[in-house]
Amino acid sequence: MDIGVIGAGGWGIALAKLLADKGEQITLWCHGADTCRELNEKRESSTYLPGIILPARVRVTRALEEAVAGKSLLLCVVPSHALREVMARTVSRVAPETTIVCGTKGLEEESLKTAGEVLADIFGAERAGCHAFLSGPSFAAEVARGLPTAVTVAAHAEEVAVAVQQRLSTQNFRVYTSKDVIGVQLGGVVKNVIAIAAGISDGLGLGQNARAALITRGLAEMTRLAVCMGADSITLAGLPGLGDLILTCAGDLSRNRRVGLQIAQGKSLREITSGTRMVAEGVRNARSVHALALRLGVEMPIVEQMDQVLYQGKKPAEAVRDLMQRSLKAEVR
Repeated sequence: MDIGVIGAGGWGIALAKLLADKGEQITLWCHGADTCRELNEKRESSTYLPGIILPARVRVTRALEEAVAGKSLLLCVVPSHALREVMARTVSRVAPETTIVCGTKGLEEESLKTAGEVLADIFGAERAGCHAFLSGPSFAAEVARGLPTAVTVAAHAEEVAVAVQQRLSTQNFRVYTSKDVIGVQLGGVVKNVIAIAAGISDGLGLGQNARAALITRGLAEMTRLAVCMGADSITLAGLPGLGDLILTCAGDLSRNRRVGLQIAQGKSLREITSGTRMVAEGVRNARSVHALALRLGVEMPIVEQMDQVLYQGKKPAEAVRDLMQRSLKAEVR
């Protein structure tokens, strides 16, 4: 049966091309009229993935029901702030046996719920066994070009994770399985916030020592939050945690790192976000992750400083000073 891809940003286009090249029939749902028109007429998006041509096996539509009805597998890759609204519109069309693979990386801002919790709200907790979560170090542009990539798919039911693994894996796209749905999701959320900090550090010229410290201490924060929510710490040492964190903090294609670089140049958040249609999830998630950490009593000093820089007008240099002058303590507690 055909596969539906919900969301035609860079990640959605990359996955659609990956699976079409494998021989699958894909229906790609696109929200914006201009993007949909360009994808249908030119078979590429000059905004999201210029130079990547969609195969003929990819059908692009703005009709959500066409991307959902009759599909054995749905890949949901919309931004986190649109997840509930978009997926709620699919409920009546999704068959009971359909597996939903969520590649959205973010918390819902108002409720602070994970993508998995949002999907459970929409489709019912009894359907959670049919949901899987895809994460790991994977720039869309490199996946679309067929460069070697390894990711993780997590599901409550092992057979669901294995089925998704087999469906998505290709010669150059290696999929591992996990039962840790919380850990796989949280790694993909927190790493974006840490990447903004890494971009600020690089933009201020603080050196590679500072970036390594941010990645390592960012991993500690990510792990504390995920374990508090029921995750296995080992998951965060793997592809969905450390792997994705390294890529997003150091990779030139990282949108979140780019935000940090621009903040270091003195640009305001409004200037940065108004100048692009690309979504940097870390901008929204700095506030929501910080709020979640406060709710759960989890210490996350880097995330706290990013919230203050992005939303409270704190100067980046002051955030660096405050991080470096925190009370001394043991590394592992």
